[in-house]
Amino acid sequence: MAEFNITDSIDITDVTCPITFVRTKVALEELDDGDILSVRLNDGEPVQNVPRSVKEEGHKVLSLTENGDGTYTLIIQKVGD
Repeated sequence: MAEFNITDSIDITDVTCPITFVRTKVALEELDDGDILSVRLNDGEPVQNVPRSVKEEGHKVLSLTENGDGTYTLIIQKVGD
């Protein structure tokens, strides 16, 4: 697995869609351009919807890895407006 210089991490395994993306979006807004956010999310809707929504917002999905416990780690790089 590639190593990223993670700026911030959030765990959204305790919330459901669409709050998963809202939490992710708020975390990204607090970062500077080029910063990297690590998001821990559940399988199912979150892992399908959050990466897609992040891309639609113009950010870069660097990786999505399965953690082996029903969760995934999504690595996002913030792209400036």
